[in-house]
Amino acid sequence: MTLRLGDCPLTRRKTPFICKNLIADFAMNKTTITKTKILAKFLPATLLFCAPALALDDVEHKYADNEGVKIHYAATGKGPLIVFIHGFPDFWYSWHHQMEGLKDDCRVVALDTRGYNKTDKPERQEDYDMRLLAQDVATVIKAEGVEKAIIVGHDWGGAIAWNFAMAMPQMTDKLIIVNLPHPKGIARELANNPEQQTNSQYARDFQQPGSHTKLSAQLLARFVAWDDDSREKYTNAFENSSFNSMMNYYRQNYPREPYKENKAEMPRVSVPVLQFHGLKDSALHHHGLNRTWEWIDKDYTLITIPDADHWAHHDAADLVTDTIRWWLKMRQ
Repeated sequence: MTLRLGDCPLTRRKTPFICKNLIADFAMNKTTITKTKILAKFLPATLLFCAPALALDDVEHKYADNEGVKIHYAATGKGPLIVFIHGFPDFWYSWHHQMEGLKDDCRVVALDTRGYNKTDKPERQEDYDMRLLAQDVATVIKAEGVEKAIIVGHDWGGAIAWNFAMAMPQMTDKLIIVNLPHPKGIARELANNPEQQTNSQYARDFQQPGSHTKLSAQLLARFVAWDDDSREKYTNAFENSSFNSMMNYYRQNYPREPYKENKAEMPRVSVPVLQFHGLKDSALHHHGLNRTWEWIDKDYTLITIPDADHWAHHDAADLVTDTIRWWLKMRQ
């Protein structure tokens, strides 16, 4: 397979077209990869000129224990607790702009989810069941010595956040989601939307045995990083991560063919919800947002961002951070 610049199913940035064809007949051809440069000029202007980076010297690195699984998280600031949960491929640093922008008013913590960076990496697929991923978040909240938190999630972190809010409403103060439709919306689109079915080929590939052997830290870092400094941080984090763990999220939790709409009753979300969605995200079709309000009992605020991709909190960092700050202040 030859890596080429083009539209990626997880983001339409000019990055290697790695997701859709990442698993199929992939060989790590270093010469090809070297020729595929991820240049800042290809990234949205909102990404390059956004909020100041987090001062890493101010960040505490702590651990919480969930029945023997150590969960690493980064923390700074004082005030009401906000817990940030990243997606694939990522680690706690994904939220550095939001942490910097909110730390003066809140206690902001961002965890490495199971399998990533400094968090433990259980080997079994069932160790990545959504129930356990949600318990990891609860463990971090308890480690911070409070009863509830504002929960923020992106991608798989968004899935964890939705499920956490439904399963543990007593620990959820408010819910903020970035580029991840409600689980019922995703199931509906997979069952009925041919475009979503096509764009989910990467997920079906990831579910296959051995898919993790096709990944590398360098490849994933080039996919998500935006400059040389972030690429180094991501490479180091992914070298300390488990690719098999990353794939286990898909094997254990992502719907499998034949896709069926989820008609079962799910717990309703009983807290206010703020949702962002970059409309250039083709991995998670924006049609999945339809009817979300029918599954929420409190107020629901939806912000669509036409020029943002899958990582809306990177591509429109100022907009996301400032909106979160405004939205929280309106509900004090």
